[in-house]
Amino acid sequence: MGNTSSTPVQQAPSSPPPSTCPVDPSARTAWLEAAAEACNKPTPPSPPSPSTTKTTTLPPPRLQNQKSLASDRVISSIPRASLSPSTTTPSPTSPPSPSTSISPSSSNWIYPSEKMFFEAMKRKNHTPNASDMATVVPIHNAVNERAWFEIKNWEKRFASGQNEKCNGPKLRSFSGDSSKLSPKARWNALLGYETPFDRHDWVVERCEGEGVEYVIDFYKGRGGGLSFYLDVRPKLNSWEGWRMRLGRLVGL
Repeated sequence: MGNTSSTPVQQAPSSPPPSTCPVDPSARTAWLEAAAEACNKPTPPSPPSPSTTKTTTLPPPRLQNQKSLASDRVISSIPRASLSPSTTTPSPTSPPSPSTSISPSSSNWIYPSEKMFFEAMKRKNHTPNASDMATVVPIHNAVNERAWFEIKNWEKRFASGQNEKCNGPKLRSFSGDSSKLSPKARWNALLGYETPFDRHDWVVERCEGEGVEYVIDFYKGRGGGLSFYLDVRPKLNSWEGWRMRLGRLVGL
């Protein structure tokens, strides 16, 4: 996967980093359930289309005390686009403050700490286990890095000249909805294949503010263990999406 920094994030009071990352809070329960199933039993076969599904091998979870949650955060390899919505940024050890708004174009997206992940699930009336966070958070980070790696491959193949002008592409926004099947996933389900446990929609920004939408279906890997398959492709809601998908189909 793409490179990530393992150094805890040091947040300066005058310019803290973004507080969010490319996993919508509504999708976190799906990730927790998928991680638990991957740890405890073999997973179903992966969906068809091996040319578009990618596997990611995840780092082993570390052991931790039930009551202890790390507050360290990891900087992702995913650049934040200039048109990303402004955010307010809490320190890992303090509550959010409206005075900490930042310029969103100054840094990469930053992943939540174990403590932030745990508290976000509690706010949504879930009952997470603190010890699970040492497994779920690395999965969350690693799989998002793989998704960005796949998007960069698409962009390099079909828009490298355009992106070179501004060191693109960059991630503008994201959303997750584990209950909403993509058209491809729905069709595969009709053919008898498993459905993804989560679905994300990412808007990628190229130079001059052009936005390209991608859809990502997440599947549990085969054979057990902590592995997942990602089906990453441009959405067919624009001419650019059709151009890229057809170009890959015919080998361009």
